[in-house]
Order: sequence, then structure tokens, then C-alpha cells
Amino acid sequence: MNRTKVLIAFQLLVALALSGCVGNSSSPSPPAGLGQVRPAKNVILFIGDGMGVSTVTAARIYDGQQRGETGEENLLSFERFPDIALVKTYNTNQQVPDSAGTASAMMTGVKTRAGMIGVGPTAHRGDCSEAQDNILPNVAEQLAAGGKAIGIVSTARLTHATPAAVYGHVPERDWEADSNIPAEERAHGCRDLATQLMEFSFDVALGGGRSNFFGEEAGGNRLNATSDLQDDWAANTGGHYVTNASAMHTVPQDGRPLLGLFSSSHMTYMLDRQADSSEPTLSEMTATAIDRLSQDSDGYFLMVEGGRIDHGHHEGRAAYALEEAVEFSRAVQVALDMVDLSDTLILVTADHSHVFTIAGYPTRGNPILGLAIGNDERGEPTGEPILATDGHPYTTLGYQNGPGATPGQARGEPSADLNGTQQALVPTGSAFDNTHRLSETHGGEDVALYATGPGSEEARGVIEQNRVFDIIMRALGFQH
Repeated sequence: MNRTKVLIAFQLLVALALSGCVGNSSSPSPPAGLGQVRPAKNVILFIGDGMGVSTVTAARIYDGQQRGETGEENLLSFERFPDIALVKTYNTNQQVPDSAGTASAMMTGVKTRAGMIGVGPTAHRGDCSEAQDNILPNVAEQLAAGGKAIGIVSTARLTHATPAAVYGHVPERDWEADSNIPAEERAHGCRDLATQLMEFSFDVALGGGRSNFFGEEAGGNRLNATSDLQDDWAANTGGHYVTNASAMHTVPQDGRPLLGLFSSSHMTYMLDRQADSSEPTLSEMTATAIDRLSQDSDGYFLMVEGGRIDHGHHEGRAAYALEEAVEFSRAVQVALDMVDLSDTLILVTADHSHVFTIAGYPTRGNPILGLAIGNDERGEPTGEPILATDGHPYTTLGYQNGPGATPGQARGEPSADLNGTQQALVPTGSAFDNTHRLSETHGGEDVALYATGPGSEEARGVIEQNRVFDIIMRALGFQH
């Protein structure tokens, strides 16, 4: 049996299991004393891109201090979930991972190389021929075959690594538009991620990245100047295409798919948005997605990504990352307010962490974005910044590497500007050859997985990242 026939047979088995034609004897046993647990009807997977444990802690404090509290006692919406696990994030070829490999692990149940999306680790990055022979079926494909509605929401480009892992298969994450693929690799049959999204059977897809769907005549990046992928998609599906929040809120509930592309590239940071911004927030997109997906009687799978948490960290701008994390928490609360936890599993996690630290012995309630103010020998606040051995104060938040480093010169006074960068130790670049602009790197420590709803008891202990896929499938009544 060839690979295509094997995939079709597997998807049919999934469809039978999800429709109830196959028994659930292989599903996880219910915890002792809880009786028979029904499979979930819906699963929402929230991914805070780059939202490591230190980011959650700092965002918790930041959120509380925005309301006039000291902050440390605060909890974000998902921190109240009853079940939690630690997740190991390494890629098959990297100790510290990237988003393509980590998102692929969660979406396919198989760990793979950094930089590759929905392609097994036997293939090499950027090799189209090898990728074609190592396609990994992902959770959305399998659940769609079983009748589930599929939703994708992100504040990043919809062709960026994490959202692309829901639907895509490429050996190079940067192949977002056809112009990004080398001619020799296109000749082997690899297609760009924008094309793959338009060919995927989604019900809701909301985010950024409009330029990858259009040619030059419409300000896009595609090889053909007149390309208009969304127009072709609308003609083929009858779907609705929107470009602003107002249009998104007024699309009729007619069972047709919804595509929203609200910015040319990534969506605008929360801290940079004007009061009259036409872009919806992550919370608004989440509400719209759940409202539409819940109309499907067979249930749904929704992935929601807070993509710009990661970008704020890469730029060394903690305020930006934390504001995005707080909005991410609001989006989770929106979901909690809209769904029934008796039939909906909600998972909240991160794809990886960052080299982001909280340090320096600041006093209780010290502004999380400010200078570290210490206590005196009696344990009372001094009201004065703590000085390092170089005679300069420092902020509570900092980075092990990134744009805030000052190579070849003494450390100066740290910036208190929200638009400024936190101080860092090592000046790192955003490319392997270090030719790109300075960029902070990911961290390799475990991230947390928070869970509530049917199947949440699977989030226990220390687990491999690809187990997130298994938790989703088991919760839906299918033993992978």
C-alpha cells in the first residue's frame, strides 16, 4: 500500500472513531471516583508563542499592577486551570527549539527538525524532494476528515510557523509565498504556505499576512503580479473575506468559511495600536471564531496563537511581550465565558521559552518594568535603586542575550522607556550567519501546559511536546 493510501485509510479510521462508529475502548480511563467521562466535542488549543514560565510570571505581575495591585498575588485566566504539566520543547536536531519544529510536534504527534512544518525528521531542511516523502498528517487534517470544523487564529501572519503548522507541510518555514521558494525546489513540487492554506478546508482563519496572498499589483509578494489567492478561494468556497474588525463582526452566520487578513504582515502590537485601529484584537478574533465554529453540530478544533509575545521578546522589549501576554490571557477568558467545559477541552501552552529573566531582589510590588528597588537591613523598601558592582542600577527584567547588549563598552544606565530594550549580556543575531539585525534568542527550558475540560487530566508530570497531539486525540475519543 503506498503512502497516499495509508494516509487515506488512517483518516477514514479517524473519521469513524470521531463519528462514534468505533468504540472508545482505547480511550483513557476516567480518574477513580469520577465515573464514565464522555469524550470532548471541541478542543481549543491556545499557544502563547514564546510564553515561557518567566513570561507568565512577569505578565501576571504586570496585569495586576495595571489594576493598581502589587501584582505578585495575581493570577492570569489560565493559571486557575486544574491540571498542569511541564513540556519538553527540544527539536530532533536542536537543544533550543524554533517555532516550526515545536508547533509541528503538537500538531502531528511527531517531533521534527527546527525550521520544518508538518514534515518528518528524516527529511532535511529546505529539501523539497525529501519532504515530499516525509509528510506528517496533522491533527486538523485528521479531525476535518472526521467532520470537525477547523479554526485558526493568530496575531502573526497566518503563514507564519505556528499557525502554518495547523494546515501546512513544508521543509522550510520561510516558504510563506511562492516567491520565497527557490526555483529548483518549486520544480520538485513544493507549494508555499499561502497556497496550502487556501486549499485547506478551514472554517475560520483570522490573522495577519495579507501580502503573501497577493501579487505586486495589490502590494503583495507573489511571483505573479496579478495573483489574488483569496479571490480564487472565495470563488471556490463561497467564503467571506474581510480585512477589518467591523467587517468581521458583521459577517452573516450562513455556514460559509471566513477568512480575515487584517494586516500586510504581522498584526500591530497592542502597545502600538491607536484608538481608531481597524484591526481586531486577539480576544475579538477568538470570540468570532468560537461563535462561528460552535454552529457545527459535529464540534470543532480551534488553535489560537498569541504570536507577538515572541516578537516582543526577540526585540528585547519586555513591555511589548507582556502586553501581548495579557491580551492572550483575555482571549483565554473569552473562551472560558463562551464554552461549556463539560464538552470542551481547553489547553494553554507555549511552543518554547525565551532567555528572559526576573531578578535582582526588588521589593514587593516593585514596578515590574522599572528599576529594581531594594529593601534595607530591616526588610523595608529603601526607595532607591539597587546598584550593581559597576555603580549602575538595573531593571528587574532582563535578557541573557539580544539587542540590549552593549559589546565592547561598559554597561550604561538602563532604559525606563516602554519602547526601549531591556539590558542583555550577549549580542545575538537573528540568522545563523549573524548577518541580520540583533535579536534575542529562544530559551530551551520546559514550558507549562495548562488544561481544563474533558481529558485535562492527561496534562500531568513532565511530558514530551508531541504528547499534546495525543492529549487532543484522546480527549476527542480517539486513541492515537
